[in-house]
Amino acid sequence: MSAGPPSSNHDRQARLLALAGEVRPELHRYCARLMGSVIDGEDVVQDTLLRALVALQDLEETPPLRPWLFRVAHNRALDLLRSRAVRKAEPIDAASDVADPASPDPVEMLMRQEAVKTAVSRFAELPLLQRSVVILKDVLDESLMEIAALLDLTVDAVKGHLARGRARLREINAQAGPLAEARTPSAAVARYVALFNQRDWDSLRALLADDVKLSQSSHSLRVGRADVGLFFTIYASYAKSDDVWLAPAWLEGREVIAVFEDRADPKPSYMMWLEWQDGRISFIRDYRYVRYVVADAELALAPDVKPACDGAAL
Repeated sequence: MSAGPPSSNHDRQARLLALAGEVRPELHRYCARLMGSVIDGEDVVQDTLLRALVALQDLEETPPLRPWLFRVAHNRALDLLRSRAVRKAEPIDAASDVADPASPDPVEMLMRQEAVKTAVSRFAELPLLQRSVVILKDVLDESLMEIAALLDLTVDAVKGHLARGRARLREINAQAGPLAEARTPSAAVARYVALFNQRDWDSLRALLADDVKLSQSSHSLRVGRADVGLFFTIYASYAKSDDVWLAPAWLEGREVIAVFEDRADPKPSYMMWLEWQDGRISFIRDYRYVRYVVADAELALAPDVKPACDGAAL
């Protein structure tokens, strides 16, 4: 008698997982700009999908999954921003006249192009509602009605936030200085990169702490030197080609490692970052399975590190 609901839940979760694979890059584009960080944005995306899978079991009816996922992501990001005490109160002014035609005029197109080209970190300087509306409209091309439904606003309020957000974003871009430059890599990261590029897997395993953890999206957390050591066994077969190459880099003030699968490519395929304790690797975060994270990353190679393509800017 109880076979019906579990089967229904299983089907709904299967549909959600299938949709998640398609919408995940868009969710990240939204969350990264909302948080002002591609790293924090991916953390929100992962948390969103976990929370959505759990919440779906308690819903009597299946909601339209795409807008529901964005709402879950928005609310989770909002919680995190509140906890950091960075959200600022913002009065809702009278709505401005913002067009929303099927074929936007040239001014609208220029505004959207500016938003897409704006560095992810600069969106954090916008008040939260302006930030959300500009991202949804100008980066993800959602309609005014869809944005209003997601944010529980009227269409006129959305227009007002959009007009003010666009104006503020232009000011931010006009006043912004150059993005922070890369610094010299630490000795620990430089050694890790050198050992990897030499394919010295045994020496890399020797750097692991006994309780080291490895996090890879869509995979279970690996814990302990023996289990995480398999990470290098996998790479040993995966990285036989000399084209796979690591380089120290910097992103959002964090020292990371850029992974190139083709040394002729000016941009890395993905990245990873490490945490250290007492000279040993205590944590590895590998972004191999969520490569969209580097698409918007303001990532810079460490000085004097140049791929075969003459070190084009990333």
